[in-house]
Amino acid sequence: MIFLFFIIFVFFPFGIDKFLKKKLTKNFFYKPENKELELNPDINTLNWDLHKLRLEKFRRSQYKGLTFFVSSENRIYYLSEEGNKVYC
Repeated sequence: MIFLFFIIFVFFPFGIDKFLKKKLTKNFFYKPENKELELNPDINTLNWDLHKLRLEKFRRSQYKGLTFFVSSENRIYYLSEEGNKVYC
């Protein structure tokens, strides 16, 4: 009985909350002011939501002066000064 109560009132709300956050926050908070910023991943940005949007769309984005890329394994990386891939 206690186990059932624990599952219903503890795990269920967290599962629903996680599901809703994932569905609702995808591009929910970012409203593009300038369409050029959204359509050009080579323009530097400080906006984290725009950066994530461009990574999903173009698989690369410049954020805070660094160009980030998405690998074929869907891992995010940037190139160091020596040309090595640094995974995040």
